[in-house]
Amino acid sequence: MRSVRLWMVVALYLFQGVHVARAQEKPIAIVAGTIIDGAGKVLHNQSIVVQGSKIVSVGGPVPAGALVYNLGTLTVTPGLIDTHAHIMWHFDNGRLAGKGEQPLQAMLYAVDNAVVTLNAGFTTVQSPGAPEDKYLRDAIARGIIPGPRILTSLQPLTEASGDPEKLRELVRERKQEGADFIKIFASKSIREGGAQTMSDAQLQAACGEAKKLGLRTLVHAHAASAARAASLAGCTSVEHGAFITDDVFELMVRNGTYFDPNIGLVLQNYIANKEKFLGIGNYNEEGFADMVKGESIVLEGFKRALRIQGLQIIYGTDAVAGAHGRNGEEFIARVQQGGQDPMAALISATALSAKSLGLGDQIGTIGPGMQADIIAMDGNPLTDATSVRRVEFVMKGGTIFKNVASSQYAKK
Repeated sequence: MRSVRLWMVVALYLFQGVHVARAQEKPIAIVAGTIIDGAGKVLHNQSIVVQGSKIVSVGGPVPAGALVYNLGTLTVTPGLIDTHAHIMWHFDNGRLAGKGEQPLQAMLYAVDNAVVTLNAGFTTVQSPGAPEDKYLRDAIARGIIPGPRILTSLQPLTEASGDPEKLRELVRERKQEGADFIKIFASKSIREGGAQTMSDAQLQAACGEAKKLGLRTLVHAHAASAARAASLAGCTSVEHGAFITDDVFELMVRNGTYFDPNIGLVLQNYIANKEKFLGIGNYNEEGFADMVKGESIVLEGFKRALRIQGLQIIYGTDAVAGAHGRNGEEFIARVQQGGQDPMAALISATALSAKSLGLGDQIGTIGPGMQADIIAMDGNPLTDATSVRRVEFVMKGGTIFKNVASSQYAKK
């Protein structure tokens, strides 16, 4: 049944794609009462004109013959970006799926994850670590499956991957295999205390080789020592960072290392779905107890990080099975529990995260020449963080994938 469903989805979007292509011979104008551009500006009662996949103007006149979508009182923002989401992870028959699952079934679940993530307003995600990611990434890029733009590291590297020379070799292999970046595990899981596992020399080799090849590096690092080593090695970003100290945060500022805390979705999702993970790998009672303790630890660490001037805090959720489509919960937690300024939180989820991906000149802001990744929420996230749960309009690359807001458009 699931294979039949996939081909139905593919056929539907291929069919719709014909009409979208024809429609976009004409410009599209999105008219909105409030537009937050992703770079800190708020506009009122303006129009965004889209031609093909790109924005051609903001605030100018609506061209003659344009297809006009009036979004009324909705708040328009750039498409949101999740820099850390495991798009392949899913449940099957009430348990975390894994070894032994048929590849076709796994991919069908991944398509489900992609659709709900896009519908939640996330038009770009970065998936750190699954070889199968590239097939989903490429299918979405071809336009035959709806989903966010995907960047993937393919298989991650760990301390067991080899000595420094072997790690350099593996980085080159990932590049040849089509990886967009390199994912590195430099510490244990928070379920195991988070101690550093990869040596400083290994980190220097992996991140150095990646930089030479033009690849970014994301480092899983809970321990302060692991985060310090990653920053000194020139790695691009530090993920999680439950036990990072203020002096290491300051070092990351000096070295331009991005920080991707995950405070509002991943641990909460694990705890809510405990019975679906328990007994698999290190998902044991002790590990879950550590995750319960970890909720307050990562929240306190995030609050400290906000006080470090110049620290570039990007937006990642570490979404795993059970969390896809709820990526906006991280935004709510950062604002409501963490005390982050809502505009700063939105910039983190748009322009700043785009910059961290090396795509700041293409996505993350609403402006002429940018990709037309545009969403609209029922409510204003600057005054009501929960607005991110109510995304009613989604455009990615000039194609409208969701339009609860206005099912009809007026021809001008």
